[in-house]
Amino acid sequence: MTATSASTALWPAPQASGPVVARVTVPGSKSVTNRGLVLAALAAEPGWLRRPLRSRDTLLMADALRAMGVGIEETVSSSSAGTGGPGGEAWRVIPAGLHGPAAVDVGNAGTVMRFLPPVATLADGPVRFDGDPRSYERPLGAVIDALRALGARIDDDGRGALPLTVHGGGALDGGRVEIDASNSSQFVSALLLAAPRFNQGVEVRHVGRALPSLPHIRMTVDMLRSVGAQVDEPETGGEPNVWRVSPSALLGRDLTVEPDLSNAQPFLAAALVTGGRVVIPDWPERTTQPGDQLREIFTAMGGSCELTEAGLTFTGGGSVHGIDVDLSEVGELTPGIAAVAALADGPSTLRGVAHLRLHETDRLAALTKEINELGGDVTETADGLHIRPRPLHGGTFHTYDDHRMATAGAVIGLAVEGVAIENVGTTAKTLPDFPEMWTDMLSGVASRPGS
Repeated sequence: MTATSASTALWPAPQASGPVVARVTVPGSKSVTNRGLVLAALAAEPGWLRRPLRSRDTLLMADALRAMGVGIEETVSSSSAGTGGPGGEAWRVIPAGLHGPAAVDVGNAGTVMRFLPPVATLADGPVRFDGDPRSYERPLGAVIDALRALGARIDDDGRGALPLTVHGGGALDGGRVEIDASNSSQFVSALLLAAPRFNQGVEVRHVGRALPSLPHIRMTVDMLRSVGAQVDEPETGGEPNVWRVSPSALLGRDLTVEPDLSNAQPFLAAALVTGGRVVIPDWPERTTQPGDQLREIFTAMGGSCELTEAGLTFTGGGSVHGIDVDLSEVGELTPGIAAVAALADGPSTLRGVAHLRLHETDRLAALTKEINELGGDVTETADGLHIRPRPLHGGTFHTYDDHRMATAGAVIGLAVEGVAIENVGTTAKTLPDFPEMWTDMLSGVASRPGS
């Protein structure tokens, strides 16, 4: 299938014939996989990533690091190299001196376009960054300006956006820098991840509106500490909105990637909207992933959950309730929550997510348009959505090359006959094999990534 035909193909979203009862094994976390790849590439010794997510975004990250000289070997084993660790796919990351000239395709991956320019400052030679047309529109200027303030040379023809070239000098001074990260917490994470390799480390001061998606910064800090970095942060008594990373060598480690809890959302939503039951194996007891808040949010919307050693069991209560919720820390969950809210028995208000206008697409405008064209009643607010449930009908649900729009449309399709998802293949960005996993869930077949 050509790229053009793939982007316009329609996938008939299956309608549930009754309560969904299934066990769904969700692939690894994109956020953990891509942070793990960066930290392993900057380490002083080889490391392993076990059960990584293999998707468009993570393969773009791996290919970009390879282009700069990092060795990444992919293996599949029944156990971890004879150590008795978990089996499945594993990536061995072998650090090397970073070099240019190199060309990096970021696709439309925020983690690649933001995390790797700081890494490229450490390369010996130029590194060119380019990507999908939408990537040119996504915010990057704050990272570019911060890197220049820390001593980097970057050519972007004054755009403050892609495409651009980082002229790596083999090292970066680092030091203190101010940055307005109110459009994306990834701006802070980008500087922190490479900071241990900067000559002076880094002190990042956020100036501006409230930071969105703080759990992702906590994830970055926790992963830095796990490989030996020294980090001072607000969460542990540090100065508010200030993060300090000391220069140090990073350890190679053996990391098993958690399931992507945000990608579990459509499957949990299926249990909620059909009054069914879905089990997600290996749900961690403690995690920095924002998706863990689904347990609380979807329980408030009418479900119940139990976390055991077997994983998370989520059960729908037979009806879906509206919700008034601040999603500023978990903005990526908004499309799925909006889909469920469109099927609820009362109105919902989703707040704190103005920054979603700058994601893979303008998610607030896209959700409003697509749900309303199916008969819904959604209004954009200054920082979110107000959703008044209405009887919905079938129609085409456009995705705008946004994976979370596609899965949101599939959730609505469970309860509404005749919903067709445009370009469901865009889910490959973070959730490979989604259509097959969705079909398996509806048939009660235990779903495994890549099966």
